[in-house]
Amino acid sequence: MHYRAVETTDEYVARLETGADWRAEIESLADAVGAEAGWFTALGAVQDAELWFYDQDACEYNPIEFDEPLEVAACVGNVSRLEGERFAHTHAVLSDDEGTTYAGHLNEATVWASEVHLRVFEAPLEREYDETTELDLWL
Repeated sequence: MHYRAVETTDEYVARLETGADWRAEIESLADAVGAEAGWFTALGAVQDAELWFYDQDACEYNPIEFDEPLEVAACVGNVSRLEGERFAHTHAVLSDDEGTTYAGHLNEATVWASEVHLRVFEAPLEREYDETTELDLWL
């Protein structure tokens, strides 16, 4: 197990812009407030979405695409640096008009409405390739 203590500096709430990309908006928020690392939660609705499921045997993501309105019942993630760029590692639980839920890594989605809470960490976090999982994980 790898761990370290983190100190928080600031907290922000934001409303994402309708029609924008969900994850890109969170990355833009982090950029606007100078957050090198942080933790966020969000909720709302999207017009479409692409979730990814990570196949642990093949060590690759498989996309699951939705071209319909969905509720974002829960969204959680973190912000750090990946290859020098801000990256919002985002997971979400989405539900359709019958209450069926879908969950996974949220690659992209078009915002209908969203409210986000971002807690900024004092020290930056970087992601680095992990040979065991073949994922880019926090150091």
